[in-house]
Amino acid sequence: MSGRIPQHFIDDLISRADIVEVLGRRIQLKKAGREFKAVCPFHDEKTPSFTVSPTKGFYHCFGCGAHGTALGFLMDYDHMSFVDAVESLAGMIGIEVPHEEGQHPVQRFDELFELTQRVEQHFQNELKNNEQAVAYLKQRGIDGATAKRYGIGYAPQGWSRVLDKFGSSPEAIERLLAVGLIIRKDNGSHYDRFRERIMFPIRDSRGRCIGFGGRVIGNDEPKYLNSPETVLFHKGRELYGLYEARQALRHIERLVVVEGYMDVVGLARNGIDFAVATLGTATTSDHLQRLFRLTDHVIFCFDGDRAGRDAAWRALQNTLPLIEEGRQVRFVFLPDKQDPDSFVQAQGAAAFEQAMDEGVALSDYLVRELSSGVDLASVDGRARLAELARPLLKRVPAGVYRELLLETLAESVGLSAFKLESLLKAGGESKREKARGTRMSRAPRTIHAAATGKPSVLRRAITLLLHHPVAAKDLDIELLANLQRPGADLLRDLIVNVQAEPGITTAGILERWRHHAHGQHLSKLATIEVPFDDEFDAAAELAECLQQLARVAARDRIDFLIEKERLDSLSTDEKAELKALGKSPVRPQVSMD
Repeated sequence: MSGRIPQHFIDDLISRADIVEVLGRRIQLKKAGREFKAVCPFHDEKTPSFTVSPTKGFYHCFGCGAHGTALGFLMDYDHMSFVDAVESLAGMIGIEVPHEEGQHPVQRFDELFELTQRVEQHFQNELKNNEQAVAYLKQRGIDGATAKRYGIGYAPQGWSRVLDKFGSSPEAIERLLAVGLIIRKDNGSHYDRFRERIMFPIRDSRGRCIGFGGRVIGNDEPKYLNSPETVLFHKGRELYGLYEARQALRHIERLVVVEGYMDVVGLARNGIDFAVATLGTATTSDHLQRLFRLTDHVIFCFDGDRAGRDAAWRALQNTLPLIEEGRQVRFVFLPDKQDPDSFVQAQGAAAFEQAMDEGVALSDYLVRELSSGVDLASVDGRARLAELARPLLKRVPAGVYRELLLETLAESVGLSAFKLESLLKAGGESKREKARGTRMSRAPRTIHAAATGKPSVLRRAITLLLHHPVAAKDLDIELLANLQRPGADLLRDLIVNVQAEPGITTAGILERWRHHAHGQHLSKLATIEVPFDDEFDAAAELAECLQQLARVAARDRIDFLIEKERLDSLSTDEKAELKALGKSPVRPQVSMD
């Protein structure tokens, strides 16, 4: 494999793929009118709320909000990268994935994976020949079987051991740079990134080495050194030990998140095979989504020091938007100066599992932390607690869990849950938000319709085009030429793309915008229910939207020219333009909603 996958191939792949067939190989689908339904594979439910539209090439769960295309499903359900999903989908259809060479050198991913595998083996061989490194692992309680299972190795002393062995040509050096194994100096020379460290290969969902973590044997700094962000490795998405946990356990009942490689390996050595570690970063939303796809019970285990408590609080904040009924999240804080590895070595696996069973529930931890800095015996203190909780509660999705959390908080404040929620809503706007609202009320009318709750004309047009691409076939894009509103450029780009490819589907549009700044926004709009029957004339409604937007653009231009006229700064051409616009049939006399 070499080169970038052409966009036109991805477009064609999406249009040819049968999303019902792709998903039907993995979950049980039942026909429901024009669409198919299933029990959602991404969260527990009894009544099917997962729908698949073969016409749009799109799936959406009304329960948990999961949505996407056939490619997105393969990435989420099978834990594939984008490139792997493209190759898998192409294989189902029986076509070969082409790759194109551009003007710049292209990273060859198969060659990079082959390189990391060879370097991983190199580190393992070095470990066997280094008595000091072997003694260190034994002293840490790591036996040969555990070291082999996790592929542990050793990077010996020396500035160019990896460079000399694997950097025999300029191309080979570029590959070493691409995967972060060497560093380029200012003078153009290179040196090894990892030296005198125990090496832990980091694996993706398919078990391929995508990067490394290195731990010093002595007291040098930094204690842990990770591979940098590369085309293969993104630390905000990967979890050390997750591949090994999935290999060891047929069914994962719970996962415990720890902070270090040695914690994961030490726990596994003692029979606890369900530990994973973040890679030198806080627990992210991507981490949590991966965890919750595998289990509904997640435990965070941190050191009991200040750094551990700070890490736990960040984890709680990032967990709140993903928490829902059925999911359990607990926090375990170990005694001071102990980490999971040292704790399990000293106390044993049973004691560690007991600590997890006795962990603090997310709701209790949240209330405990908020309460720690206020005086609950006073009215002012309880009011302060409610104020601190407000932004956190806003992050929790509506549902049973949020109601129970509200009840727990209300009990601490000394109010009923209903009264507390009323107070939270009543005081919901900060002074800054209120000031902003006042400024907005004085501003010129805009295309947004916040007062009525209706979608803006622009948003409606984008949503219609997304659900009914064929409706854009005969649109006059010149109507949008002078529109200067947020989203106008996106609508123009969508129309240009759809008119250039009349057969493109909803799924095709989403895949084309997957890596675009507006990609996530378009995915959300694709989940909105829009009429899809023979009586609904999407083309006529979309054309009317453009007419309204043209009137908006004309009104904005008139207002601008009138202001210049008031200041006596109109040019001759602008005077003529203002006169013409005043008589124009698109002069706005309509609501903006």
